[in-house]
Amino acid sequence: MHPRAHLVLRVRGRRSEIGDHTMRIRFVDERGSTLLEGDGRVQFGEPPAGVTEVEAGAVLVFDLPLPAPGHYAFEISLDGGEVYRVPLTAAAVPGQMAGGEGHPLH
Repeated sequence: MHPRAHLVLRVRGRRSEIGDHTMRIRFVDERGSTLLEGDGRVQFGEPPAGVTEVEAGAVLVFDLPLPAPGHYAFEISLDGGEVYRVPLTAAAVPGQMAGGEGHPLH
């Protein structure tokens, strides 16, 4: 477990997408097995006059399950649409995995 991992997102859209949208985030291992998942909402507010894009930000903080060194990914979708992948690689730090105080994340 990697304590207090942060995932920072910036979601952008068109002015026509102002309003409330659903977001799904999954954290998966290299086999595609879900280790962590959650749903939430993102709100696009009215942008200033003349601005054609809207955006919203989110900072998610959680304990990240990393059962073994390897390749992982965050899979993020908005309104059930296209899935965006953010890859993450975890490696063991020699001498710190067995009872040490280091975290196995690079």
